[in-house]
Amino acid sequence: MSELTAVLFDMDGTLLATEQYWDEALVELGAGWGTTVGPEALAATAGVDLDGAMAIVRAAVGVTRTPEQSAADHAWVVGRVEELMAGSVSWQPGARELLLACLAEGVRTALVTTTPRALVTHVLGHLRPDLGTEPFEVVVCGDEVPARKPDPAPYLQAMAALGLGPADCVVVEDSLTGSRAGLDAGCRVLGVPAGQVLPAEPGLTVGSTLVGITPAALAALPYPVRA
Repeated sequence: MSELTAVLFDMDGTLLATEQYWDEALVELGAGWGTTVGPEALAATAGVDLDGAMAIVRAAVGVTRTPEQSAADHAWVVGRVEELMAGSVSWQPGARELLLACLAEGVRTALVTTTPRALVTHVLGHLRPDLGTEPFEVVVCGDEVPARKPDPAPYLQAMAALGLGPADCVVVEDSLTGSRAGLDAGCRVLGVPAGQVLPAEPGLTVGSTLVGITPAALAALPYPVRA
């Protein structure tokens, strides 16, 4: 069996069912512009940082915003998502069990997300009492990296903080951009997409759910074959 020292988890849509909050906030933002944000535009924002997501939405509905307006929009969306998360944060099926299994078996864990630190801190405040422990040894947030997914920089930063190389790690993602970042960082990737199609690539294993996934199953994932 291959070695597995650490699992690097994406957050929104992978561990947690929080993508819906971002979608809801973007729909409300569009309504404030007097437009309707459709499902195609929302699907295109999966795994994209907030500035990129807002650019996708603006292009889809034909709205132009000044830099000052865009900054205000950004702050409004973050605030709205925090309001929505205040009620509850739900696990994706199988995610809690996989994370707890990693912790129980001594597999190191990191959270690598495009979500800004302020919101991640809020989310972790929900997760710690639920799990009864600190879930992640390293947390890399979208406002703390030199480049965001699909750039490999966030995963490279997490591995550097753990003192590990890509052969020691598996990335768990839900989006095309996140999977691309993990692969380009040299890691094996388990992709569990929702609403996106992940193309077949060396090193990328696509599944339909995290239910039943164990650390041993992650350790057995094939390594990418590099030319």
